[in-house]
Parts: sequence; structure tokens; C-alpha cells
Amino acid sequence: MASSNTGSSSSIPKWQIALGIGAASALGLSYWYLRAGRKPQLKDTSDTISIDESVKEPEKELTPLEVAQQYKTEGNDLFKKGKFDEAIHFYNKAIETCPEQFKTELATYYQNRAAAYENLKKWSSVIADCTKAIELNSKYEKALMRRAKAEEVVKDWENCLDDVTCVCLLQQFQNQTALLMADRVLKELGKKHAQEAMRNRKPVIPSKSFIKTYFSSFSEDVVYKKLVEVGDPLGQGDLTGFPKAKLAFATEKFDEVITACTEEINSSESESPFKIEALSLRASFYFLTGSLEKALEDLTTIINTENCDVKIKVNSLIKRASIFMQNEKLTECLQDFDKAAEIGPEISDVFHHRGQVKLLMEKTDEAIVDFKKAVDLNPDFSVAYVQKCYSDYRHAMQIQDVQLLMESLANFRKGIDKFPKCMETYVLYAQVLTEKQDYQEAEELYKKAAEIDANNASIYVHRGLLTLQWKGEIDQAVDMMKEAIKIDDKCEFAYETLGTVEVQRGNLVIAIELFNKAIVLARSEMELTHLFSLRDAATSQLKVTSRLGIDSQHMSNKS
Repeated sequence: MASSNTGSSSSIPKWQIALGIGAASALGLSYWYLRAGRKPQLKDTSDTISIDESVKEPEKELTPLEVAQQYKTEGNDLFKKGKFDEAIHFYNKAIETCPEQFKTELATYYQNRAAAYENLKKWSSVIADCTKAIELNSKYEKALMRRAKAEEVVKDWENCLDDVTCVCLLQQFQNQTALLMADRVLKELGKKHAQEAMRNRKPVIPSKSFIKTYFSSFSEDVVYKKLVEVGDPLGQGDLTGFPKAKLAFATEKFDEVITACTEEINSSESESPFKIEALSLRASFYFLTGSLEKALEDLTTIINTENCDVKIKVNSLIKRASIFMQNEKLTECLQDFDKAAEIGPEISDVFHHRGQVKLLMEKTDEAIVDFKKAVDLNPDFSVAYVQKCYSDYRHAMQIQDVQLLMESLANFRKGIDKFPKCMETYVLYAQVLTEKQDYQEAEELYKKAAEIDANNASIYVHRGLLTLQWKGEIDQAVDMMKEAIKIDDKCEFAYETLGTVEVQRGNLVIAIELFNKAIVLARSEMELTHLFSLRDAATSQLKVTSRLGIDSQHMSNKS
């Protein structure tokens, strides 16, 4: 609750006025009577009139503002005693008495009354009074913050975000309470928007590079091996079902895969030799296009099928676990991994993918155990090898183990020698070196990665981030990220990262457009929640800066 400045002459106690006159003979008596709020009773005689008249001064009539200030002071005293209803009574009188032209004072009275309503948990009254205060004083931080708190309670996420964003901007992002609230509200609002988007989302085939990376993360995917195996020419025109899906995959006509697989699954032939393979491939493409519920149905069908190839069943459990992770169902995710490890204890993919989940959970000690087992089971699995190096590095940093840190860096270098064509080895090692501020070597590694896979847009995004961190050359960094989008206009990572950079540059409209493009490409509610949070933050900042007449670029530089 804000206190007001009472600078008027009426705030000076009357005994001080008497003292100022210098009537020594009357001082003592006048002081004690006036302190008690009483006037001395004087006899109407000619002997005393001259002296008493020299001491006595006519009382000054209080202005309406001064009266209002007194009411506010009474209200404040009652507020401090926890008598909120009585405090509200005096704030009411202060508001009624204060002339309209004293907007700052009126704003304070409304804000103080809102504080009393807040203690009574009358949230609609809190919001109404804070709104009045803000109408009178648009940059009234206490009223903005109090209204945001009430809006958070009633789950009015949009307005709450605007108010707390306003506080953050006015205080140049130095108010930790406001920043924490903004983070909470962005998550809630992002989740709300993500759920709405998932209901209306249209499937989108990701980029060829993304599809390639996804399938290469499984070293023992039986179905994928059938897709890429070299055999007799498939022919054209008369193909149906899984063979048609295989041809579509080989010719990178990925939008035809799901339809061809569905033909195989719905085939009238009871002895279809490729039904399970078609289910597996369709599930993978449902996942890749963001149709997660449909992917779950196909994977569950495979898992519940008796006499199914163990490797296909284990692969399905891994993929279903991944979807559970995306849907934030961690218990179900880990249960599927445990089942996969039980029926396929010698399959490297189980431990590689579970290690990634443990890494996301920041359980690096468990992650390194899984990655080690993945590499022990399949020493030629390059992706698992580099993930083990990375988890070793993360664990070493967490526990401050210098020896383990040096070993992880040495193993990265060995990985490059052992897998010179593995793009992921160069990229992950470059990220580690960037963190260690070994920028020049990191840049060389990114260049080598680009030579291996020139169509991988994410490499250019990483190089842009490196340039920004290393040289502070924001324009050059932005150019690299734009180059990534030219290479792959479905690179969600590029749109998201470039949007974040544009927010920092104060280009909020451009940033919002970039986040919207990333949102279209997102495949899960978890991804969407994150992206909507970024977009909502930029949108709110744009609204607030426009409303307050603040230069968003100036504020972004301050932040």
C-alpha cells in the first residue's frame, strides 16, 4: 500500500504554530491544551484580552485535498491493524472528497483500497480499483503489479501477462518477483494456446533433413533397413501398399507414405506380409507430422500383437515412450523403456533413447550408464557414441570432476577420428567448445559439419549463435540464420532462434511472424507450449510498449 506526501500547512501541529509566535507567557498552557485537542477557556475581561488575542490565531480551513489525505491516513492506520473493512470506509471517503484534478492522489486512494480488498480476497474489486488507479496513472507500478496478482488468481492469463510485462519494462527487467510471475503466466498461457492449437492443427511433413535425422537415430530399426535396402527394382504404376510406401520413401515423396501404408493395413488379404511393417512406418510418419494420437494407436497395436518381431516391438516401445515424453507423461514413458529393456536387453537403441530422456531430466549419472551400455552393445553406433561423450561432459560439469571432463573432451576428439562422416559428432563437440569459449575451434567444427551435410539448416543456426556469442556481430548472425531458412524453409529451430534474436533487437513484429512460422511446424503440445510462450511474450511487449509510448528497441537494449 502506497503512502502519500502530505506537504500542506495543515499537517503542522498547532502547538508548533503557537511556538512560532513566541508568546512565552502562554506557551505552556496553550501547548498542553492544544495537544489534547481542546481550547483554553478565557475570561472576557479587558485585562487578558490583549495578551490572549496576540497568542490565538484563527484556524485555517482545510482544503478538500487535505481532508482527503486525512481520510487516507486514517485508512492506512486501520489497514496496518488488519481492519480492512474499516480501512475501505475511509478510502471511500478519501475518493469521494478528493477533487478530480488531483489524479496522482486519487490513483493512490484507489490502489490502497485495492490492497484492502486483496486482503479480503475480493479479486474482482481488486481488479476494478487497480484499473481505476491505472487509468489515472498509466505507469503506476504498484497498481499494475497488484492487478496482475489478482488476474493470476482468477486465471486471466492474457491481461495478467500484459500487466506484469508492463512492470518488467518500467523497471527494466530488474524486478525478480515480476520476472518470476511472467515466467509462470507465460507457461500457463502457452499451455492454453498449445492445447487449442493441437485440436485444430493440420499435419505438416517436416523437412527431408529432419526425417533423415529421425530415422538415423535408430541403429536397429528393422523397417527402416527394409526401406533403404538395395534389391530388385520395385517398378512403377502397379505398386500398392508397403512396396508403394517404400518407393515413396526412396524417392522422397514423403507425403505419399501414410496413404500407401494405410492401403497395406486395410488390405483384404488376411496374410499380408507387410502389415506390421506398414503399421510401424505409418506410426513413424504420424509422429513426424505431429499426429501423435494416431501414432500411439498404431504403435500400441504392434506392441499388443503376439508373435511380432522382437526388434519391431522394441522399436515401437521406444517410439511410444518418446510420444509419452512429448506429452509430459513421464511415468508411462519410463515404463515403456523398462519393458523394452526387458524384452530387448541386447538392443542398443533402448539405452541410447532412454539416455536422452534421462539427459533431459538432468539425471546425467543415469544417462551416462545408459549411453555406455548403448555403445558397448553397438560400438559402431556413432550417434550413441557422441551422446555418451556429451553426457559425460555434462556430468563432469555438474560434479566438477576435472578428470572426467578431460576424458570426455578427449573422447570427442577420438569420435571425430572414428566417425569422420558423422555430422552430429562435430556439432555436439562444437557446442561444448562454445560453452568453454573455444570459439575458433568450434567454428572450424561447424564448417566441417556443413561440408558433411550441406543441407542441414541447424548447422547454420548454431554458427549464427556462435558468431553472436563470440564476436557480438548480430547482423552477421541474423544473416546465417536467414541462410538456414533458405536451405530448409521447414527448420523450426531456425525460426525460433531468429525470432528470439529479433526480440532482443526490439523487432517485435518480425519476431512474432517468425514464432508463428515455427508454431506451424511444431509436432507436440510440449513444443507448442514453448513456442507460444515466446510469441505471447513478444506480443505482450509490443502491446505494452505501444500503449505506453515506449521505444521497444530502447527497452530491449536496456534489458
